[in-house]
Amino acid sequence: MPKPFMTYEQQLTKLKDEKHILIPDEVKAKAKLQEIGYYSLVTGYKHIFRIPGQKIYKSGTSLDEIVSLYEFDENIRALFLKYLLHIEQHLRSLLSYYFTEKYGENQSAYLNPTNYNSIAKHQAGISRLISELTRLSQSTQYPYIEYQRNTYNNVPLWVLVNAMTFGSLSKMYIFLTSDLQTKVSKNFLHVNEKQLRQYLTVLTKFRNVCAHNERLFSYRTKDTIPDTILHQKLCISKTGNAYILGKRDLFAMVIAFRYLLSPNEFHTFKKSLTQCIDKLLKATNHIAEDELLNAMGFPLNWKKISTYKI
Repeated sequence: MPKPFMTYEQQLTKLKDEKHILIPDEVKAKAKLQEIGYYSLVTGYKHIFRIPGQKIYKSGTSLDEIVSLYEFDENIRALFLKYLLHIEQHLRSLLSYYFTEKYGENQSAYLNPTNYNSIAKHQAGISRLISELTRLSQSTQYPYIEYQRNTYNNVPLWVLVNAMTFGSLSKMYIFLTSDLQTKVSKNFLHVNEKQLRQYLTVLTKFRNVCAHNERLFSYRTKDTIPDTILHQKLCISKTGNAYILGKRDLFAMVIAFRYLLSPNEFHTFKKSLTQCIDKLLKATNHIAEDELLNAMGFPLNWKKISTYKI
């Protein structure tokens, strides 16, 4: 049976009487339900407060703690998105520079499928990419694109890339000829062309989670980042030949940032992330540090990630 509509008062009653969630301030609790919504708040963030293997909440769990977890996730979404955007902008700059350096500034260059690695498995993707680039070059949504088109009858790639999504940028990199992939990847120390392709594929998924305001801290993607020396140095366990942490979880993003951000940027990012985690743990009595880190895919020694050379 579909779940029935409930008023805010009924939602509070359900939390108290059925879920046995403590609600210290009902006025404040109702305001949070109005602001966030029952589904997004309780259904989205309840799992870590349940007794493992059961649908019963840990005794003494309060709605304030669930709100704290929600706000933690909101804060780390903003944090990860900030540095994802830094990588995205770096990629925009590199792609437009090296592609234009090789093929020229005329828009016909990036709309020509022969300027990509047109192997059989790429052809459908290249066709979709060119369709997207064509649509953007003809768009009236972006004043800077419209200005270039109306003034010069040409939209160079260094202008067009500013309207491209992270997903489109990643696809463009994947479809580049090998010489251009090499030029781009050399701007990231210790990352080769294949590894950068893997990083970008995973980063695109997490970028979408952040942009669409979805739950981030426990998100997993089907794609994986490459195995790295950091997995080995952090002594991350394996199942068979596969590392169990830092491949498709949020810690995979931290590893990616270690390779794709400057050392100073990564240091600042890590400091902010540590503060977010510490703040949540202080605000909750029913989330142990190891539980939180496990949900995020972090090893207990994750902070050592910045002490090892790569």
